[in-house]
Amino acid sequence: MRIKLPEKNSIGIVTAFYLSSPRSAVNDKHDELDFEFLGSNGPPYTLQTNVFVNGQGGREQKIKLWFDPTKRFHSYKILWNQFRVVFYVDDIPIRVFKNNAKIGVSYPSKPMRVIGSLWNPESWASNGIKTDWSQAPFKAKFQDFKIHGCTPQTGGNKNCHSSKLWWNSKKYQSLNVREQRAYQNIRRKYMTYDYCSDRSRHRKTPPECRRNK
Repeated sequence: MRIKLPEKNSIGIVTAFYLSSPRSAVNDKHDELDFEFLGSNGPPYTLQTNVFVNGQGGREQKIKLWFDPTKRFHSYKILWNQFRVVFYVDDIPIRVFKNNAKIGVSYPSKPMRVIGSLWNPESWASNGIKTDWSQAPFKAKFQDFKIHGCTPQTGGNKNCHSSKLWWNSKKYQSLNVREQRAYQNIRRKYMTYDYCSDRSRHRKTPPECRRNK
C-alpha cells in the first residue's frame, strides 16, 4: 500500500492501515496487525505499530519517520506467514514479530481483512493537545494496493502453510544480512518507544522480545 498523510496540522488525527479479524463485543479474541500514523503539525511524524492476538494488544512500538510522509507517497507493507510478521516502510523492515508459539507466545492465526481509516483518538495520540478542527477536512490518500494471500479452508488454515506459496519459501522465513542491518539501524536511530522496555507495564521483559531483535 502507498499512503500520503494529511498535509495540514493534523494533531490528534490518526491515519491507519491494518489487518484485522472480526471483533466481538464480548470475550473478544480477534487478531490485528497495525500501522498507525500519528498526526502532527510538522515533521518528524510518529509511526506506531501494534500486534493483537486473541484480543490482546499492548505490543506497541513507535518510530520517528526519517522523511515527511505528507509530501509524497511512501510504501507500507506487511509480510505475514507462519514464521513471522514483518512491517516494512519503503521496503525497509522496521519491525519483526516472530512466531514464538513454542515458548508459549500467542501468534496471529485468524483470517483477516484489510482496513484503512482516518480517526480521532486524541485521548492518547496527541499528548493532551486538542485537535484543531478548523484545519478539517483531513485527507489521507491511499493508492497501489496489492495483496497476496490464500483462502483458509473450513476447519483450519493449514493450506496457507504450503511450501508452494511464495511467502512460505526459505527466503521469507528470516531477514537476510542486508535487511537485518537496515532493521537494526532503524531500531537504533529512530525507535522512540518499545513495549518490551517499558517497566511501568512489564516487571519482566516479555519472552518474545529478545527473539524479535
